[in-house]
Amino acid sequence: MRKIFTTVGLHPRDRFDYWMSVIRRDIIENDAVPARRRAFRAELRAGAIGGIKLALARSSELRISHTKRHSGQPSDEQLFVFMPLSGTKTLRQNGRQAVLEPGQVALVDPRLPHEGCFSEDSEVLTVILERRALESRLGAIHDLTARPLTSGTAEGRLAAGYLAMLPPQAGRLRSAAEDMVETHLLDLLALALGKAAERRVSPGSSTRSLVRMRLHAAIEEMLADPGLDTEAVAAAAGVSTRHANAILADEDTSLGRLIQARRLARCRDALEDPSQMHRTVSEIAYGWGFSDMTHFGRRFRAAYGILPSACRRQARARS
Repeated sequence: MRKIFTTVGLHPRDRFDYWMSVIRRDIIENDAVPARRRAFRAELRAGAIGGIKLALARSSELRISHTKRHSGQPSDEQLFVFMPLSGTKTLRQNGRQAVLEPGQVALVDPRLPHEGCFSEDSEVLTVILERRALESRLGAIHDLTARPLTSGTAEGRLAAGYLAMLPPQAGRLRSAAEDMVETHLLDLLALALGKAAERRVSPGSSTRSLVRMRLHAAIEEMLADPGLDTEAVAAAAGVSTRHANAILADEDTSLGRLIQARRLARCRDALEDPSQMHRTVSEIAYGWGFSDMTHFGRRFRAAYGILPSACRRQARARS
């Protein structure tokens, strides 16, 4: 995982404000109050495995508040899973409170108000999931938030152990392996959360999961080909286009939408990569299979709420 921010070297009066600007930009909109503003220290690392985003934050003691006025953000389409690696994190949502210690896990829905508290020198792993990916396994998650998963169940132990292994692997896995890890993690979390709430879970069958993994792997392998189409992906995975789309419907997507989403994600990664700042926006778009810059700009803005050129300017400013 790469370091996104550290307060080391910053003036004490600026540390907390800079920290909050990074959190609001890269993770979620919220308000926060540090226990000791001028003594505040923090560090943020980030990475990803497939469609799962990881954030590892170490900080001084602070309280956070996410209210209704923070809704309507991209995070609304995500779900957050928290697990302390050191210290404690307290969460409150939907009338429930969870005091998480290392190895304990809890879910938070950013569409709804919630509060939290980080203890002094806490280090907390935040796993950011696509909402639809977990809800397709669990259904509505309203009664699952701020409900701690402990080592008291085998499912809870497995989920926590799997989460703890993710940070060192971010950025090191091949695309097919990332797809497999993502599927396994979602299934484990669904099983553990369902167990905690005594709810039935409906993960896909192993056969469907295998086909889904092959579809994702085929797309990643052929993504840069501008002539890539849904028939080629389905054929590479050994299934019909109709069957492929039926399986991907579990994730509320299709072959066409998945190809476009992965191309857009690769373009965004390239636009934000300091080592690729010498490449033009059009060079990156064409390199990942887009043939029309107007279409690319519209799709990029629809996906990320920003034009590709503005994304590049922001990345240069951060660098």
